[in-house]
Amino acid sequence: MITLKPLKESDTASNSDDMKKDLATGNGQSSLFNFNLPIKDVEFFSKQNLKNPTPQRIAIFSSLSVAFILTLFWLLLDLVDRRLTNWWMPLVMGTIAFFASYLIFSYYLKQYIYRKIKVIYKSIHQHKLSSTEKKEAVDMRSDIMEEVEKEVEEWAAKQEKEIQQLKTWQDYRRKFLGDISHELKTPIFNIQGYLETLLDGGLEDAGINKTYLQRAAKNVDRLNTIVEDLEIISRLESGELILDMQTFDIKTLTEEVFEDLEIKGAERNIKLAFKPGADQHFRVRADREYIRQVLMNLLNNSIKYGNENGMTKVSFYDMDKNVLVEVADSGIGIPAEHLNHVFDRFYRVDKSRSREQGGSGLGLSIVKHIIEAHKQTINVRSTKNVGSTFGFTLEKS
Repeated sequence: MITLKPLKESDTASNSDDMKKDLATGNGQSSLFNFNLPIKDVEFFSKQNLKNPTPQRIAIFSSLSVAFILTLFWLLLDLVDRRLTNWWMPLVMGTIAFFASYLIFSYYLKQYIYRKIKVIYKSIHQHKLSSTEKKEAVDMRSDIMEEVEKEVEEWAAKQEKEIQQLKTWQDYRRKFLGDISHELKTPIFNIQGYLETLLDGGLEDAGINKTYLQRAAKNVDRLNTIVEDLEIISRLESGELILDMQTFDIKTLTEEVFEDLEIKGAERNIKLAFKPGADQHFRVRADREYIRQVLMNLLNNSIKYGNENGMTKVSFYDMDKNVLVEVADSGIGIPAEHLNHVFDRFYRVDKSRSREQGGSGLGLSIVKHIIEAHKQTINVRSTKNVGSTFGFTLEKS
């Protein structure tokens, strides 16, 4: 549509200049007039729509072609014999031909596309659709092939992700089964050796019978520890373990753990203490007994792998909504290449020394699972021959 706007006298000079510029550049349109074309009317025939048409557009294009040919044929026939038709007949016949063709093309296009994509959807969809749902999925106004291609790509990406996860779990399971069989095999073989020696006559030997029985009992205790720790990890991972959330003083709990490990620390002359300046009381919300187990494990490890005549310090830091608890020792430290694996099941930095000190090799893994069950985090910093610092957060009450 062309609309004319009245021109003010003050704008005459500028509009005259604009006209000269337009004529000079060959635009063929003067700024004296504003040509407001209805863009929506030509969008349907845009290059993009013709290049990637939807089924509905294909049906319309085809129907227009049929209607145009029939109308043209009728006009040619009318030119030959003007008595055959009235002037309005070509328009009526063209309109009827368009709508009839559109209905026919739409029906067969929908049936064709439905049969093609039905096989694809059977392969990529786990949900079984009814015939009505399948046909409703064919939207003639959208680019169906593009949508199907997108769904297939998403399905392929999802399958690839699942395959990678399965491979990861398969490797993890293989490693876990190898580790647990190795950990169980050692005490079992030791028990077997001691008992066979006693059965072969050692039982009558007063010099070894009691010693071998004590060693066998020690390996039984180790087996029991491994089984109990595995049971705890299994409950934590499966979500079966229900946390008894309560409010308590974290420093008071740490003092109780200090008392429990005082004798063990005295055996290696390792002192347990709070770090000056970071020893204030904080009330936290957590499962008290499980946090006791976390502190017991970390402090026990600091005694096992700490240097004699050393010290282990516990400190508390305010982190707004959380409290950071750190356990720092002056022990053998952990090499940098092992830091990312210290929380793995059965992972030991120094395998020979770890087994001499006892334990199941699952302690730090349990600690990590307990902290994560509280929706908190745990980390470790360490330098070989300097010491290690384990830190974990708890929700402040």
